[in-house]
Amino acid sequence: MLRTARRQQARLLLAAILAAGLSWTLQAVTAGAAQAQVATAATPSASYTSPWESIDAINGGIDPPQSDDTQNARWGTWPEEGTQWVQLTWGGAVTVASADLYFFDDNGGVRVPASWHIEYLSNGSWQPVNASGAYGTAADQYNSVQFAEVTTTALRAVMQSGAASVGVLEWKAYGEGSGQQNEWNPPSNLVQPLNEVWAHVEDTYNLDFRNFGWDQVMATGGKINYCVRWDSQASVSASLRDGIEAKLQEQYQLWFDQIVGWNDWPFDHIDVNVVGWAAYDRDLLQWSDDSVDIYINDIREDAPQCSEDCGRFFHQDGNYPNCPGGYDRHYDQSLWLTAGMGGGAGGDWGQRMGSEYFTGALGSSQITIYLHELGHTFGLDDFYDWTPTGQCCFIMKAGSSATITEFDQWMLRDWWRHLKGRYGL
Repeated sequence: MLRTARRQQARLLLAAILAAGLSWTLQAVTAGAAQAQVATAATPSASYTSPWESIDAINGGIDPPQSDDTQNARWGTWPEEGTQWVQLTWGGAVTVASADLYFFDDNGGVRVPASWHIEYLSNGSWQPVNASGAYGTAADQYNSVQFAEVTTTALRAVMQSGAASVGVLEWKAYGEGSGQQNEWNPPSNLVQPLNEVWAHVEDTYNLDFRNFGWDQVMATGGKINYCVRWDSQASVSASLRDGIEAKLQEQYQLWFDQIVGWNDWPFDHIDVNVVGWAAYDRDLLQWSDDSVDIYINDIREDAPQCSEDCGRFFHQDGNYPNCPGGYDRHYDQSLWLTAGMGGGAGGDWGQRMGSEYFTGALGSSQITIYLHELGHTFGLDDFYDWTPTGQCCFIMKAGSSATITEFDQWMLRDWWRHLKGRYGL
């Protein structure tokens, strides 16, 4: 009886030890899962990026050796100061509870920020996370912050500059979720208005049309070439030319940050290049290099026209046998900038707006009219005479929002959902 009792006690003790060990193991596994690095699955964007820096650097997965890292790509805002931000956008929901930020500081024009904080996207608006400690601003190390768990599709690190501009070398975010989303599951308050919009699309447009922006992007493997129709007598410097190209890249990506990782969308990044300029007079274009093709005084629609032999609008089969520069110098869309024009227009051919408006907005984080017109290139409708149920303000309803909203995002996703089958996806 004594031996039996002792054996039972030993078994109970062993069971307790094993149970404790299993409990510890499960806690460790759970904690490990909650601390997965999810930033690398996101698409980065920013309030502003210096032309020689790279927004893709912030979640490239490279641990910096020091804040003045001269070996690896980095993001910075010189000469822009004030409030600046970097953003991580996932195709689907992730649950995050901590982050590490490694600041870029070259002891010159870019320094660590005076302060910063993290925000998360919630029901279309940005909300600050509930941080459990201070936000550090040390150089040569990761600055870690923990916060109450949030489930979101996007995070922003908002920085206030101090002695100079700001920059980031690497941003790590820890949580759960793949960041992928394949189901059609818009927020419940958007289901009815989205159904109304798509019913209107089907009643209004020919969905067999094969030159939507979607068709262009898919045909080129995620690349868009532009030709600029400079419908103005103002001169253009090489730096203004390059600034326009950089801004087109940045603004194009603002739309496609909304769809990266969602429902088999195949691209993380749309590569935008300007391959040509058309003008009334060669002297208006104040550069001598051959980085772009030049078209002079070929007038169509009372404005300079880029070569029809190189334009997709004129060759929707994607063949350009008479384009002087061959396929690489074809253009998919035109950016038609007209002096004194108010408002804008957009379609499969490209986008049109005032030259003064566009060039004057190069320092802005969002060029509203361009973003609205680019939406038309990808099929999104105007809403001049009606408003979907419960929706007052979104960028495709002209004049109601300066920025892309959650409703705009889901309208874009709805187009992809309906058209992706034509590409075998």
